[in-house]
Amino acid sequence: MAQFYDALDPRQIEFIGEQGLFFVATAPAAGRVNLSPKGLDTFRVLDPKTLVYLDLTGSGNETAAHLRENGRITVMFCSFGNKPMILRIYGAGAVIAPSHADWNALRPHFGDYPGVRQMVRIAVLGVQTSCGYAVPRYEFVSERDQLLRWAEKRGPEGIREYQRTTNVLSIDGLETGIEIPSAQ
Repeated sequence: MAQFYDALDPRQIEFIGEQGLFFVATAPAAGRVNLSPKGLDTFRVLDPKTLVYLDLTGSGNETAAHLRENGRITVMFCSFGNKPMILRIYGAGAVIAPSHADWNALRPHFGDYPGVRQMVRIAVLGVQTSCGYAVPRYEFVSERDQLLRWAEKRGPEGIREYQRTTNVLSIDGLETGIEIPSAQ
């Protein structure tokens, strides 16, 4: 049965650290719900009520547009191993752009990745665990490196151009507020 919590407990934080995949869901007031799988080593628990993940340049920037509009975000971790569990974190999210006052304090939590777009900080409003009994078991093989190779091949200017053409508006026409740095 589902159980609810006000914040993450140590067992849940440990569970998060064991997962190689997480899902982020956001939605505008009117429009499409977005659900994105995330991987690599890009998620951190700062404390039981504060989370942050590193957001790499991708095909869209829906999360940023939705957070700008209403701040609602849900993150889900799901065990695919022997011990089933689903962990949902309901929160208020905010985009941390490179010019944000907290960027320099948060960025060192992550490794050096090409194509970094922004970070998303989440204030935890609630946590739910459920059994996950119907979730199949899978074995992790490896991280995919295609996105990283794609970003390295494009280089900083190529990434900026890609962001200008694909990351400024959501698929529903909402502004994402992305900051595209000038060429150095």
